[in-house]
Amino acid sequence: MKALAVIATLMAGPAAAQGFADAQGGVIRWLDKLTGETGDLELQRGQSATNGRLTIQLDACRYPEDNPAAEAEAHLTILDSDRSAPVFTGWMLASSPALSAMEHPRYDVWVLRCVVPGYTPPEVDPDADIPATEEGTGE
Repeated sequence: MKALAVIATLMAGPAAAQGFADAQGGVIRWLDKLTGETGDLELQRGQSATNGRLTIQLDACRYPEDNPAAEAEAHLTILDSDRSAPVFTGWMLASSPALSAMEHPRYDVWVLRCVVPGYTPPEVDPDADIPATEEGTGE
């Protein structure tokens, strides 16, 4: 038991050393797996939005102070109008959405980034060519 505590402390060391800042908002993406509809929501802390049966509330969003593009962590509360209890309450990580995913038969929700004053995320061109591999297949 003592060894487990030491290992946990060592693993938390680098993460604890990195400073995180609280953001005023975050960008969340949702997917309706039944219809294929998808959308992005920019929410302020404490704000919620409804899409289909889901109401998604952003409770908090934080990011590494020295690199806002590196990682976003958002605390979400997600309600389904067909259920009495929340379908998800907890932290989601932008770089590892499967680590703390919402289990829902119809919807997926994940965090894209925090809204950071003075930071503009790089533009992504959806029509850009995928670089070819050695085989030239682009996969």
